[in-house]
Parts: sequence; structure tokens; C-alpha cells
Amino acid sequence: MSQFSDSLKTMRKQSDKKQREVAAYLGINIRTYQNYEGGQSEPSISQLIKLADLFMVSLDELVGRDWIGL
Repeated sequence: MSQFSDSLKTMRKQSDKKQREVAAYLGINIRTYQNYEGGQSEPSISQLIKLADLFMVSLDELVGRDWIGL
């Protein structure tokens, strides 16, 4: 799995949301969302922004990016 897919799954579970709820919020089918969490595909920029808004985090945090060591 990628950092993004790991972060996405963790944030969804921490917010106590079901995969189908997040998929509905994004306006996509559940299989597409499952592919995001499974690391088989990645969302568009607009969907990333929606996810960051939903989980109330920055885009950097959502994609698992940190600035340590840069």
C-alpha cells in the first residue's frame, strides 16, 4: 500500500465512517473508493480536496507527506 492509501484508511476509520459513506460523499461507486484504499488507483485533485475537507486535514497530511528530512 502507498502512504496515501494507508492515511486514507486510517482517517476514515478514525472518523468512524463506512467506505460507502465516503464514496457517496465523493459521488463515486464503492469499488472505486475501495481501489483508493487498496492502492490500486488514486483520486483526482478535486476529490483529494473533498477528502481533506471531510477529514478536516491538510492535503499534505492526507497523502502522508511530512517535511522531516527535507
